[in-house]
Amino acid sequence: MISPDNTRSILIAALARPAGPSSDYDLNPDQPIVRPKILRPAAVLIGILPTATGPHVLLTKRASHLKHHPGQIAFPGGKQDASDASPQATALREAQEEVGLDPALVEILGVLPTHQTVTGFQVIPVLGWIKSAFDAKAEAGEVEEVFTVPLSHLANPANYRIESRFWQGQPRRYYCAPYGPYYIWGATARMLRALADRLQP
Repeated sequence: MISPDNTRSILIAALARPAGPSSDYDLNPDQPIVRPKILRPAAVLIGILPTATGPHVLLTKRASHLKHHPGQIAFPGGKQDASDASPQATALREAQEEVGLDPALVEILGVLPTHQTVTGFQVIPVLGWIKSAFDAKAEAGEVEEVFTVPLSHLANPANYRIESRFWQGQPRRYYCAPYGPYYIWGATARMLRALADRLQP
C-alpha cells in the first residue's frame, strides 16, 4: 500500500503540473448556452483522508429538499464571504460548517485551476490533506450524508464516463464517476477528473 507520505508527495507533484481551467461547458462547446457575465467567487475543499485501506476523498450528499442541486454529490464548499481572507479560508470555513471538520486538521497542499459552473460561480478547488480521522457531523438542513470514496477510484480516468441529460431544453453532456450507491457527476466529477488527469504519470 502507498504510504501517506508518498500520497502527499504525489499530490503535491500533480499540483505542480501545468493545467488550464475547467468548466461545465467543456463537453458542450457548441451549445448556445448563455454564460453569466458576472461570476461569483466560491471555493470547495477536496479533502484527502488517509485511512487503513488507503487515501479517501471526502464528499457530501446534499439534502433532498434544497432548492439548488438537491441530493447531488458535492465537496464541502460554497461562495466566498467578504470576511474570508482567501479561497482557502472559504473552503475550510465551509468544511467546518457542513461536515464538522476542524480547520486545524487540514494541511493545504495547494489549489487546482478554477472551474466555472453554469450557475454562475467561479470555483477554486482547494486540495487539502486531512491529518487524522474526525467525527463527521452533517450540517442539519443542508447535508444529508458525509462519506468518502477511495482516491484510487477517483484518480483513475477509466472510471469516468460521459453521459447526458436535458437542461434548458437541450441535451448537455457531463462527466460522471459512479461509486457504489453514489452518482458523482457534474461540476464535482469534472473537478475530480481534472485532478485525475494531473495524477497520471
